[in-house]
Amino acid sequence: MSKKFILNLALFLGLFHFSVAQDVYAKNESVDVQNYVFGLHLNDASNEIKGETQITVKFKDGAVPFSLDLIQKSGEFGMEITKVTENDSQANYTYADDKINIVPKNSNDSIQTFTITYQGVPERGLVIASTKFGKRSFFGDNWPNLARHWLPSVDHPYDKASVEFQITAPDHYDVVATGEKVEESNLENGYKLTIYNEPAPVATKVMTIGVTEFASRLVDNVDGIEVSAWVYPQNRLEGFGDYEVAGNVLEYFIDHIGPYSYAKLANMQAKTQWGGLENAGTIAYFENSVTGNKTVEPLIAHEIAHQWFGNSATEKSWNHVWLSEGFATYFSILYLENVYGDERRKKELAIDKKEIFDYYRKNPAPIVDLSIKDPMKVLSTNTYQKGGWVLNMLRHKLGDGAFWEGIRAYYNKYRNSNVLTDDFRDVMEKVSGKDLESFFEQWLFIKGHPQIKWNWGYSNGKVNLSIQQLRDHHVFRFPLEIGLVKDGKLTIQTIEINQRNQNIQMESEDQPDSIVLDPNEWTLFEVMGKL
Repeated sequence: MSKKFILNLALFLGLFHFSVAQDVYAKNESVDVQNYVFGLHLNDASNEIKGETQITVKFKDGAVPFSLDLIQKSGEFGMEITKVTENDSQANYTYADDKINIVPKNSNDSIQTFTITYQGVPERGLVIASTKFGKRSFFGDNWPNLARHWLPSVDHPYDKASVEFQITAPDHYDVVATGEKVEESNLENGYKLTIYNEPAPVATKVMTIGVTEFASRLVDNVDGIEVSAWVYPQNRLEGFGDYEVAGNVLEYFIDHIGPYSYAKLANMQAKTQWGGLENAGTIAYFENSVTGNKTVEPLIAHEIAHQWFGNSATEKSWNHVWLSEGFATYFSILYLENVYGDERRKKELAIDKKEIFDYYRKNPAPIVDLSIKDPMKVLSTNTYQKGGWVLNMLRHKLGDGAFWEGIRAYYNKYRNSNVLTDDFRDVMEKVSGKDLESFFEQWLFIKGHPQIKWNWGYSNGKVNLSIQQLRDHHVFRFPLEIGLVKDGKLTIQTIEINQRNQNIQMESEDQPDSIVLDPNEWTLFEVMGKL
């Protein structure tokens, strides 16, 4: 999702890699949801929804009790269950503490289907509201764990499943949802049934529907993937123009990373709490993203990058969300670099670097912060901008060839699956042949970034460079490009910083007019002044 909307979220401090307070959701690894069929009935008379959800479950080691998430009715909001069946008979279940706890009766079949019939008014997750133009609308807005407000599910990204939405709604609405449209049928009494099916496994955080009065257009077709825009009729031409760049972005990522995983790529103007929400194959962009000025290209690139990173290769633990947000941040920059040149990369990274420094002063925590228990608190400048900067430094460390080869190998291995940071490191090590443990530890699991003071002089054909690191808790080790400027010409030499205080000599036939540290924006450090 868009980074600019999360910069003020607070984080707990996380100082140690070995902290045990990591992603407290109770994972049941012996049960694997294979498929959801969400039958939903929407109406104009009230905000109450009626649902019938079929859940196909695979038991890996024999049928065992398992739980589904669904927020119970309390006052105006929440859901009431009217029936739960196991295959075609009444299931053995309880419903307490927002959990549907099911004890299978059939212990023989490894794959079974359970059906939950329910109704209620969702407080969150499904946004039922009016659009900016006053039209009634229904938008799925599940990130991070809000699906449980309206969809019975394992509401955590570790258990992904294929999904089908069967939406019955008044026939004046247009419907878009996760997956490919497989049916649209007019029913009696002014209702319409619309069905979308997505065969690829999807986490609940990025499942969605959009139901309102839409104008829609096919804006591109890339490798057989239909790219469409779904916008409000009142700004249809502006929206179609703003969103049409999505086809170019999709093509770039397919060419550079690997195959796209989902049935389509719809770009949807929506009511969402985020600037953009990377729902699988059906991205939601905030209502005012449509201007007609084509200014949302970076946002579109960020959300489409998520289709590979976060949606297909999905973090198994919320504490590793940088594998989603840091990747989307940097791969948006890579796309912009490809279109507009390296100066655009440097410009974006310079902006992000300043935000990283400002953020750290109030929130001194590592990127992978194992102290955070609430998934709503994992988003920060660390997981976005600093995560993106780590990838920029990794690219420089490995070189473009090994970096891109590693990225493609990583995606190929974990496509439609789950991943942790060490899994990514392992792939990049195997491809590059380099030991990256200290690099990953330093930049992801240790808080902060280098702060330095420095100075230089010249004598006897040598530049004498003095650098002092100011951090007390860690001596950072990193390569640093030194730009020697003479008569407007820039010459670059690379040195290795690995001590708290270093004096380094560099050969130079002439005395430089000036020296620039890291002129090409490859290393994350903060200059605190001269020695």
